[in-house]
Amino acid sequence: MSDPVVLPEPADLTALCWWSEPMPAALVRLDAGAPDALPAPLPAFPVIGLGPRDHPLAAALDLVVDEPGDAALVLRNCARNPDAAAVLVQLLRTIERLDDRSALVAESMAYGLLQGGPEHRDWLAGHAAIPALPTGPGRLEVERSDNRLRLRLDRPAAHNAIDRPLRDALREAFELAALDPDITAVELSGAGRAFSVGAELAEFGTTRDPLRAHAIRLRTLPAWPILACRDRLTARVHGACIGSGLEMAAFAARVIATPDAWFQLPELAMGLIPGAGGCVSLSRRIGRARTAWMVLSGRRVPARQALAWGLVDRIEG
Repeated sequence: MSDPVVLPEPADLTALCWWSEPMPAALVRLDAGAPDALPAPLPAFPVIGLGPRDHPLAAALDLVVDEPGDAALVLRNCARNPDAAAVLVQLLRTIERLDDRSALVAESMAYGLLQGGPEHRDWLAGHAAIPALPTGPGRLEVERSDNRLRLRLDRPAAHNAIDRPLRDALREAFELAALDPDITAVELSGAGRAFSVGAELAEFGTTRDPLRAHAIRLRTLPAWPILACRDRLTARVHGACIGSGLEMAAFAARVIATPDAWFQLPELAMGLIPGAGGCVSLSRRIGRARTAWMVLSGRRVPARQALAWGLVDRIEG
């Protein structure tokens, strides 16, 4: 695979022979005026604009940055994991036209492709010695008071890393909320210093068959019952909100964050994309371009920036 390509003018994108020479990404300079047309569809890898975010082409590209340093970061990350970067942008382009349930199925299949791919295998080989956190299985505190259901991630010593027991408990609790119309309010929070640092890393790679892993996600992903009760769901987020923890919270009708909250999607460095519903939940909240930025940059988003984007609805505390 060749290096990322930098195009002096947007019009050069139409002449790029990307089908004959795969590349990890293309950077389009948006200060040279708009071309008459762009390729339809876009090349099967990230197409990044450098220039003003209100440029006429901005909405057609995968993301737009206004600083050369940000562009360099994204290009570098795409070059390190080009398969995951390409699958991400193709998925985000596709699910814009799908309903949420169909989009979740598409996300799971895309995630499965990468689970069986060389980039994730390389990551697993380099992290084979990750031990399970010595905290015991995850717990979910469930409290019902009249018509309110309160759920609290209760694995504070592991910063509420979501292992299988905790994932399954979340699925069951959200199924209860989805099936019981008398529950008019659901609140999700986390114990300890963080809302959640995402999936338990020691469990990555335990299911090596992508087809079986896809089938498991279709049965067990909390996102499925969340879709049926999200209009009643409030997520209260503090501290770190990473990976699958963020993906789940972003489905909520209301996300309330403390000033110290921060948000991150680190999956690209693992040769993956968000696979707990985040490609759907975040793109519905903040759009395709900002979702792509969070994944392809891997950067943290502080609470105030998240509020400006619409990733959170209110800051309290």
